[in-house]
Amino acid sequence: MRFAIVGNPENRRVTLFADAVRAAGLPEPRTVPWLDVLRGDHAFEPGEVVRVDSPGEDAEVARLLRGSAEPVDMYRVEGSRDWYVGFTTALEKLQAAIEGAGAFALFRQREVAVAFDKQACHALLLDVGLPVPDEAESDGSESAFIKIRHGSSASGVVALTVRGSRRRAVTSAELVRTERGIELYNSLRVRTYLRDSDIDDLLAALAPDGLHAEQWIAKVQQDGRDCDLRIVTVGGRATHAVLRTSAHPMTNLHLGGQRGDLARFRALVGEPRWHKILDYAQTTAACFPTVHSLGIDVLPGADGHDYIGEVNAYGDLLPNLMGLPGTVGEGVDTYGAQVRALIGRFA
Repeated sequence: MRFAIVGNPENRRVTLFADAVRAAGLPEPRTVPWLDVLRGDHAFEPGEVVRVDSPGEDAEVARLLRGSAEPVDMYRVEGSRDWYVGFTTALEKLQAAIEGAGAFALFRQREVAVAFDKQACHALLLDVGLPVPDEAESDGSESAFIKIRHGSSASGVVALTVRGSRRRAVTSAELVRTERGIELYNSLRVRTYLRDSDIDDLLAALAPDGLHAEQWIAKVQQDGRDCDLRIVTVGGRATHAVLRTSAHPMTNLHLGGQRGDLARFRALVGEPRWHKILDYAQTTAACFPTVHSLGIDVLPGADGHDYIGEVNAYGDLLPNLMGLPGTVGEGVDTYGAQVRALIGRFA
């Protein structure tokens, strides 16, 4: 069994997956850089199992995906729609190249495309009867979680609270006024905007890339911090879970969110509800049957109901997190679980 990994060699997901392949005693995996893929300088071998990872934070890759003649500022929020069009087009060609060579692709372009489209993903999950937050207005007139339609890693997400004539926007986007106009930059520091002019400019700058807005879910708390769950599925089964807690609306770990105590959370909500959460995650994964691994965000509501918040095609970066007992992830991280499952699948 031989692996090829399409991804940027410096990407941590790429290195951790390669480590898991070596730990399983398999041949050294071959890395195919995204830059080579976009320049047409790549080939696959018959029988290879091909994992395609995120294009990652590579300025030249981003420029090529966006079809820009000018260098791309990796910290800018704007441009996600162009990136999505370029990425899904490249992924379709990549899938054809993999299958044309007699290799095996661990995805289908159409399913990854839906996972990266928050509006389409929301509609799909709603259609199969999964609980998702109700849609809301994205024009700043009501409290809502407003997201870039094709964004990821909380880029450009705005948690908007409206109380009468007063509004409050919490976001990872830094709003900068320049001679060229309004510019937005991704930041590791979450910001709060209270002035109507700032909030209006923020939403207006985000709008050209397309917005998807959902009603705000009041979540279960642990130690006074809001909670959500990242459930990783492998081969359609829930294998890993992490509780993420935060003092602000975004729980992403790179924005200051912290890993909470999963055992305490399970004790709080009870085992029937916990297993229902895992069932929701696995039903979600069944909507993407060809994507070998997914990161699914579940919002545990303070009202006792749970909701699917996000589906992440590249949501398995949870270093040093061992899997759930009784699953293929038991005793190994998310990448070890994926390799185990693939050995079983292709053996």
